[in-house]
Amino acid sequence: MKAYRAAILRFSDDHTPIHDADGLLVTGPDAGGRRVVHAVGDHRSLVGAFAGVPVEDLRGRLIAPGFVDMHIHYPQLDVIGAPADGLLPWLENYTFPHESRFFDPTHASEVAGFFLDELQRHGVTTALTFATSHPASVNAIFEQARLRGLRFITGKVLQDRHSPDGVRDDTEQSLIDTEALIQRWHGVDRLGYAITPRFAPTSSPEQLRGAGELAAKYPQVWIQSHVAENLDEVRWAAELFPHSRSYLGVYGDHGLLRERAIYAHCIHFDAADRALMAQTGAAAAVSPTSNLFLGSGFFDFAAADAAGMRYGLASDVGGGTSFSPFHTMLAAYYVGREGHTKTGMSLTPGQLWWQHTAGAAQALGLAGLVGNLQPGAEADFVVLNPQATPLLARKTAQANSLDELLFALIVLGDDRVIERTVVS
Repeated sequence: MKAYRAAILRFSDDHTPIHDADGLLVTGPDAGGRRVVHAVGDHRSLVGAFAGVPVEDLRGRLIAPGFVDMHIHYPQLDVIGAPADGLLPWLENYTFPHESRFFDPTHASEVAGFFLDELQRHGVTTALTFATSHPASVNAIFEQARLRGLRFITGKVLQDRHSPDGVRDDTEQSLIDTEALIQRWHGVDRLGYAITPRFAPTSSPEQLRGAGELAAKYPQVWIQSHVAENLDEVRWAAELFPHSRSYLGVYGDHGLLRERAIYAHCIHFDAADRALMAQTGAAAAVSPTSNLFLGSGFFDFAAADAAGMRYGLASDVGGGTSFSPFHTMLAAYYVGREGHTKTGMSLTPGQLWWQHTAGAAQALGLAGLVGNLQPGAEADFVVLNPQATPLLARKTAQANSLDELLFALIVLGDDRVIERTVVS
């Protein structure tokens, strides 16, 4: 058992942020050997019950749940900041050439190690990640994630058409490889598998149908893909799948909409699309830095809330411009303001933080396990330094409320704020 004394941020069941100004977080192994939260709350109230437990004094710091990134591409590490006219030229000129190198296990392992270290350096302790179409890319990142003890989900990309040599796969073999990888990795330690069509235009109906059959056979695995990110992409999907009601409907028609199905972007939706997401339990990975960088559009938070649609925040590196959850939350704030130009409304600091921790975990089907600090949850957390930079120290010293403190961290924070990342 070990305890930590610091200010603590956590969330109630109704998403309300709870701030223990002088808190105590008590962790220790459960029956299965995982390190979990045993108790959390006000220091004065808890300290007597845990008098024999060693306490690390971190007063002056803020302990918060580890961040959850719902959508990121590890093979695009070296594509960050590549200039392009939009999504489709960016894929053709930068992404596919870089991803073609991941047939090589040595290259894949080197990138995977750097990528995971960068995630942890930015306080991300759970991620849903794209690999490439090469099984070697999946094995490499799972091996590295297992070494670090991370809760980590990934999968081999499925793309059997409209893709260049080097990343295009074979329909039948891609499905055989996917099932073999599920059987090898899903449920090992803290690892999970995601069936991963790149996006509908790069998969044939036969490949999508096979992916849907695997999703039905293995209901506990995840599904991940992209949808309605870019208007050119939306038109392309409509041309390729003329019998589907919408781009999102393509996935539904092939058995790929259910709980634990995560679709990145979901920008160019109509009311029926949002209702379908809510009805099936699928969730959106909102990627605001990527959407702003590629000029794709703005996610409509208000319409998603009205429809009861699940969503959480994601970096989408390398279309996204930063691993930093602070940068992602700030971009989401900008997007929220854009969507409420008549009222000037946006997302509150607490809502932004929830969407990148407990809300993202809920959207992934991992509520109560990660993304929050509550008894029984895995002990993934970050130690934040509100004095990490001179300007941040000046600003946080003047904070008169939790919202002011969190918003100062969102606006002025970066990787320097992450003093320590702890995984269960």
